[in-house]
Parts: sequence; structure tokens; C-alpha cells
Amino acid sequence: MLTHLAIGRRFIHIHDWGAAVGLQIATQAPELVSGLIIQNANAHRTGFGPVWDAVLKFWSEPTKENEAAATPDLTLEFTREQYTGGLPEDVAATIRGEPWVEDWRVMNLPGRMETHRALIGDYKSHAARFDTIAAYLKRWQPPALMLWGRHDSYFDIAETLSWMQDLPRMEAHILDGGHFLLETHAEPALSLMIEFIKETQEMHPDRRPGHPGPVRGAQA
Repeated sequence: MLTHLAIGRRFIHIHDWGAAVGLQIATQAPELVSGLIIQNANAHRTGFGPVWDAVLKFWSEPTKENEAAATPDLTLEFTREQYTGGLPEDVAATIRGEPWVEDWRVMNLPGRMETHRALIGDYKSHAARFDTIAAYLKRWQPPALMLWGRHDSYFDIAETLSWMQDLPRMEAHILDGGHFLLETHAEPALSLMIEFIKETQEMHPDRRPGHPGPVRGAQA
């Protein structure tokens, strides 16, 4: 699809499920990655906190009982918790409107519940690529910006250290938000993203969109 759309060099913004997709794109064509923007995105075992225990058990023992425990019945309240869970009350109060209402409406469209449960099972394939992703990061060291909501109830805060160990030159910001950081910190996050892209392109002209850049894959 990226080839069809003639998308060459790219900054890749990864978050949640998007980490599996974005990092797949990055590892398939690392020479085209201008930079990574990492927003509460997991790529290490350290990201799997206690909330993942049932899912990890299901992956290792895929029984019907374990599947049911790993994919609890979705409800409006559960959907709301994805936005507000773990947030201090004053931070949660800054969320505009009730985005979980529209989220819940979409989740109730035909086939969406089944797809969500299937995604939880298939996320195992992303975890199986952690070593491949680590090798990519070690070799290519792409410029990176981390924007992380410290109150994330899905990915453990220890995941931030793993990212920083992989990418020691990464610019990292831990903000007073949750899993859906942009619901409460869209403006500062956007400013940091724009500045990161601008500075990266100024420091590395070969990483600008449209520039063919060096064939780094040929390096030893």
C-alpha cells in the first residue's frame, strides 16, 4: 500500500495496536524510516504488567476457559476505563466530552466484538517479534521521540526504560496522562512532535521526505 501511494521516507507514529503495524513497516524498510514517535507503545516483555497475566496464560495455554478470562465481556464501563482508568481526577476532568460513548457505539457494530477478541489473541504474533524489533533498533538507531502517559494501566512504566536502553539518544517525555495520552495532552504532544520532526530533518537532511538517502542496509 505504501508503495502504491508513493510514500517514501516516513516518520512512524506508533501507539497501542499500532506498534505491531508501525514496527512491521519499520523493519521491512528500515532505510526509509526518518524517525519514530513512540506513544504508549509496547515492544518489550517489560511492558506486560499484571493486567496482562490472563492474556499471557491464554497465549501459552489456548483453552476456551483461558480465552474467556483473557477477553472479558466488553461493556460501556470497561470502554470508559480505557480512557480514565488510573488517571487522577483532575486530569480525567480535562477529557473533552465523552469519547468512550462513540467508541462503544463503534464496538457494537457487527463483528467488532469478535474482531477485538481476535486481536487480543493475535497480539501474540507481535510479542514473538520482540527480538527482531530489538535487533532493528540496535542496528539502525532511528531518531526517536517518546511521549508516554505515566498513568497507563495497560503498559507498565518499566517499558519506557527498555525503550531508552534500546535508543539511548531518544528524546523522552513522561507526561501526566494515561493510555490515551492525546485525550488530555494533545497540544503539548503536538508541539513536541512538530519540533522533533523539524529538528530531525535539519540535523539529518538525508531523512527528509523525498530524499533517497544512503543505502544503510548495505553497511556491515
